[in-house]
Amino acid sequence: MYRLILIGAGGFIGSVLRYLVSGYVQELSNSVDFPYGTLAVNLIGCLLIGFLTQLAEMYGAFNVETRAFLIIGLLGGFTTFSTFSNDTVNLLRLGESSLAFLNIAAHILAALFLVWAGRTLAYLIWR
Repeated sequence: MYRLILIGAGGFIGSVLRYLVSGYVQELSNSVDFPYGTLAVNLIGCLLIGFLTQLAEMYGAFNVETRAFLIIGLLGGFTTFSTFSNDTVNLLRLGESSLAFLNIAAHILAALFLVWAGRTLAYLIWR
């Protein structure tokens, strides 16, 4: 039960952070056509999950409860791939197929790169 509370608390914090960061980035972009806020949140989340999981694997840096709070809760609430999917479908429904495919490519390619970058960064810092 304690672990579920930790996941829920992390999810709450992650969701609030997602709302704030996504809105801030979207406002900075001055774009109504492309979901830059969602992209930014997903990429930041990928970098962080790569970084934290590398630390956990290399050094056993987190106990089970901390991993539940940070990775499942906080980052699970923070990353927004369901929103990404909805944004992409909406772009397709609006006939904006080129923007939809740009959205897919940017999220997937950058996300994979940033998970790798997070793991590499953690390794280089704490090897």
